Amino acid sequence: MTGVVACGLALARVKLRWRVILAFACVLATVIYIIRNLPVTFGLHSVAAILLMALLIARFTRVPLSTSFITAFAGFALLALLEVSVYEIVGQLLNVESSYFVFTPYTRMLIGLPQAIILIVIAPIIARYRKPLEGMWKI
Repeated sequence: MTGVVACGLALARVKLRWRVILAFACVLATVIYIIRNLPVTFGLHSVAAILLMALLIARFTRVPLSTSFITAFAGFALLALLEVSVYEIVGQLLNVESSYFVFTPYTRMLIGLPQAIILIVIAPIIARYRKPLEGMWKI
């Protein structure tokens, strides 16, 4: 979640403040975990996470709600792209179907580590090309 939040903020041209990003990520991860454990339709946690991230960005920065929604969606789209790519690459390397990883939580967590690292590395690169604007944080 840290990488997703950082990428979303970088796309919104907000300066990356890692302590605040980590706090946002903890809140998002907790909400996602709670929703995933509820008996609701699969995928609802993603929709809730996008909406919550957009609301957090709009509330604590000077980014308009419409822009924060677009950047939150873009951050999660980047995560989805990385997730599919990494699962396919690991599946090809290990000669295993990618559906195997869905049923083994520990390997799913280990495969998630490269995705997290890539997102955290991508965020400052995005911020370098989309220069952060001054005074975007309200806190």
